Amino acid sequence: MHQVSTRVFGQRLKAAGIDLTPIQFAALDALRAHPGIDQAGLAEAVAKDRATIGGVADRLEQKGLVTRIVSERDRRARELTLSEAGRRILAAAEPVVTALQHEILPGLNEAEYAQFVALAAKAAAAAEEGDTTA
Repeated sequence: MHQVSTRVFGQRLKAAGIDLTPIQFAALDALRAHPGIDQAGLAEAVAKDRATIGGVADRLEQKGLVTRIVSERDRRARELTLSEAGRRILAAAEPVVTALQHEILPGLNEAEYAQFVALAAKAAAAAEEGDTTA
């Protein structure tokens, strides 16, 4: 599933002229929801380790999609916010990502698709809470 979703995501965004990886899209989406979040918080928000998010933040900053400043609360931390270009590319990517979601789960009817999404969300929420019982 991961390989299929990554492949479809890349193909559809590339066809739309958008240069974002799935993790970059997730990071931009999280930054929209939590402007000024630090890199550690962003790592937690997208379920990646801090080193990975550091590299993602570097690339997004190089693309001009985010701004990164030293936190006034903790001089060791870097706070991230979307730039105007980041807001524009996220707005352009969202309809493409929404449209490809059914393509990632071929062979499911609407009820099955909704059930899959609900079960995946339930499992993700339980994993975040550390609940390993079923």
